[in-house]
Amino acid sequence: MAEQHDEHIIEAIGRCRVVIRDGKVVEVGEAQIRDCPLAKKFAIPVSPIKKDAVKANIEGRIKAWGMCTPGRQVADTREFVGFGASEVLSFGLKAGLIDSAVIACDGAGTVVVTKPSLVQGIGGRMSGLVATVPYPEVIRRIEADGGTVVDPVHAKLDQVAGVKKAYELGYQNVAVTVALPDDAVAIRKEFPRAFIFAVHVTGHSRADAEKLAAACDIVTTCASGTVREIAGKKALLQAGVAVPIFAMTKRAKDLVLEKLKQGNEPVLVKATKLPVLTEQQPEPLV
Repeated sequence: MAEQHDEHIIEAIGRCRVVIRDGKVVEVGEAQIRDCPLAKKFAIPVSPIKKDAVKANIEGRIKAWGMCTPGRQVADTREFVGFGASEVLSFGLKAGLIDSAVIACDGAGTVVVTKPSLVQGIGGRMSGLVATVPYPEVIRRIEADGGTVVDPVHAKLDQVAGVKKAYELGYQNVAVTVALPDDAVAIRKEFPRAFIFAVHVTGHSRADAEKLAAACDIVTTCASGTVREIAGKKALLQAGVAVPIFAMTKRAKDLVLEKLKQGNEPVLVKATKLPVLTEQQPEPLV
């Protein structure tokens, strides 16, 4: 019998497939883009986006906070980007606009959390999680902080099941991050009140971008040209210009505006047609 390994698969910078086994980066695929404004600002910058730079960045995350290991830290309060999914959802919990968030965590799979520090600690520096394995140590940390792991045996990634679990637990204002357009459509159909935040959209087709624009409350853009075009034209609000997010519904617009209202940063407010994009975009948009 072949030796068994703990294996995690993530889609990192530029939707680059990275495989981590036993705490080591063993495979780095080709990225779909060459450069990204956000990647230049990472603690370990990635510019241009090449395999060795991606590998160094992921290894830095493993060393710094235990990503994809049993030592994975799950709580944090630091903001890394102004309008990342974890930052917006953490704020939503603090402000009482949502009461739970369904997110993905390496070492645990889909989880339901209610503390802003858990949302930020789990998602703030995490890339797109494709597959993971359960670590009892990580699961215990999440549960000790009030979180619920949907599938502690297999650490399955299932955002639809996560939303269902959140409602079963009695939460009323449930938010969820989704990477798959069909998940967004399924959640909107089964749980019409859920607050859906689309993430990791690089490389999506026009059909997928249409699904996200129709089903989601907030859509991030990553390096997607189709999302910028399709969701951007339908959005009620845009936050950011290099890698913006689009608020597609009034409640999403209210959430972003409330975050701006409670912040200390100077803000420009201007009624205009969307999207508004600068020359500083990921290259190329795909």
